[in-house]
Amino acid sequence: MRIIFSGTPDFAVPALQMLIDSKHEVCAVYTQPDRPSGRGRKLTPSPVKKLALEANIPVLQPESLKTQEAIKELQAFEADLMVVVAYGLMLPQAVLDAPKQGCINIHGSLLPRWRGAAPIHRAVIAGDKNTGVTIMQVIKKLDAGDMLHKETCEIEPHHSSSDLHDILSDLGAIGLEKVLEQIEQGSLVAERQDESLMTYAAKLEKTESLLDWELSAVELDRKIRGLNSWPVAQTVFDNKVLRIWKAVISESDKDLSAGEVHRQGKRMVVGTGNGCIDLLEVQLPGGKRMQINAFLNSHEVEGIKLG
Repeated sequence: MRIIFSGTPDFAVPALQMLIDSKHEVCAVYTQPDRPSGRGRKLTPSPVKKLALEANIPVLQPESLKTQEAIKELQAFEADLMVVVAYGLMLPQAVLDAPKQGCINIHGSLLPRWRGAAPIHRAVIAGDKNTGVTIMQVIKKLDAGDMLHKETCEIEPHHSSSDLHDILSDLGAIGLEKVLEQIEQGSLVAERQDESLMTYAAKLEKTESLLDWELSAVELDRKIRGLNSWPVAQTVFDNKVLRIWKAVISESDKDLSAGEVHRQGKRMVVGTGNGCIDLLEVQLPGGKRMQINAFLNSHEVEGIKLG
């Protein structure tokens, strides 16, 4: 099949690589325009663009797909299918109708749970036991198209959003390969989403990063893992912002008030609204991420109150 691929971040790379390695022809790649990045704010191509250029695939980076010029350019590829993975632009109906087999999308949740911008993070924060990817038909309503295939994985107690991002990225490529085979065989069976089971994964905001120590240890553990690697959980330590990259529910039986810190050997134990957590990896402003034993070697923490 002739396939147009549209995607932008790292999450989309395994799916594109699978297509490049397959018998199918990637006739064009659509990705977001280069954006300023790093300290020098230098224009930087997306991970998808880098891979496409390495594979000598034509790359298009329109600011919008709503103009007649952009629509005609896409139609001219005469594609059989369009694959969308975290592209970042709304697709007008004319674009959805252009490929002979329509447009399909890889979404990082088990739909209809967690439609929206931050499905991986919301699943971790909510304490879901399982997550996965759904290959679905793209329609104009957000993440509401018919489901074509799912790949599932467990959310382990140690999994951060960053961990699951990489796992689901690979699962997306696996699921896509299966769907393409079914399309060619004519054996694909679509399933409508149950709207009564829909939940919405709102975009993460930086304001969510500040921890409320009155929450339980279980809730705080989920939030710290869910906010890794952006925007990263934080608290106030000695009038400085302390970013918390990793933590674990503590086995300590110390009776601590919410936010109260206790040093227990090489552990930094913090009280919560119910139970305690151990901080494992932290970062102060201008500094690097450090393991907690290194942090304890240079900071007095006993009795400090985190805010």
